[in-house]
Amino acid sequence: MDRRRLADFLRRSRERISPEEAGLPGGPRRRTPGLRREEVSQLAGMSADYYMRLEQARSPQPSTQLLGALARALRLTDEERDHLYLLAGHRPPPARPGGVHIRPGLLRVLDELTDSPAQIMNDMGDVLAQNVMADALLGTICSVREGERNFVWRWFTEEAMRAPYPADELDDIDHYQAASLRAAATRRGNDTPSTELIRRLHAASPRFAELWKLHEVAFRQSSFLRVAHPVIGPISLEWEILLTPSEDQRLMIYTPSTGSEDVTRLAMLRVLGSSQFAYLGAPSAT
Repeated sequence: MDRRRLADFLRRSRERISPEEAGLPGGPRRRTPGLRREEVSQLAGMSADYYMRLEQARSPQPSTQLLGALARALRLTDEERDHLYLLAGHRPPPARPGGVHIRPGLLRVLDELTDSPAQIMNDMGDVLAQNVMADALLGTICSVREGERNFVWRWFTEEAMRAPYPADELDDIDHYQAASLRAAATRRGNDTPSTELIRRLHAASPRFAELWKLHEVAFRQSSFLRVAHPVIGPISLEWEILLTPSEDQRLMIYTPSTGSEDVTRLAMLRVLGSSQFAYLGAPSAT
């Protein structure tokens, strides 16, 4: 591990990206070019103290999960991400379907979406990035800990994830999440990440194990999201998915129906911002 060069690369990468490019409000009187340290730590889901020690070349070796989160937060290209891994003393991650490094084109589109909630997911249900509006609507579940960013895992193992959704839709969401994961696993050739996730779900959730036996397969490119928000109340949004050519990563965009009360509720959410709200959970495909 080359601590000195790692610290220099992180600092210069942080200074090159503006708050707006990272999906954050810019604001006046910014003495620091680019992002502040605490903003990078927030985007990467790590402590500000640990990130400061990384930039001061006095940290222990960061994990590959943490490096992946930093690469996403700093909007690194594939080459820059690999350089980051090597400086930290790790082999760069191999190219594989559904990898956690987000396609640069998807990130550019996400950065431009400021009025509508949007987020990037991979085909297995890992939430890879969210804009400020998605964070305000649904809460941040991106995490440096791999098991905590997967929606399917949390849907079947955490009761709190189900609470904001209408009770009469829960069964349909159950079926769809299992069926969508099966389609992704087959498309991946039942690779190690998908196989391990399915194994963990079988062990943790009798409901998932029951549904898996049905051998259902599904994928939806558009539908509706209905949740009860703790501040703005119930809201219904249409969502559309934009796929990468390999279909392993997808950009989900949420919009209200023209002329509906949901337009007003979404405008209220935009004004209040994510800092006002408690954790709600990730979106479903229903």
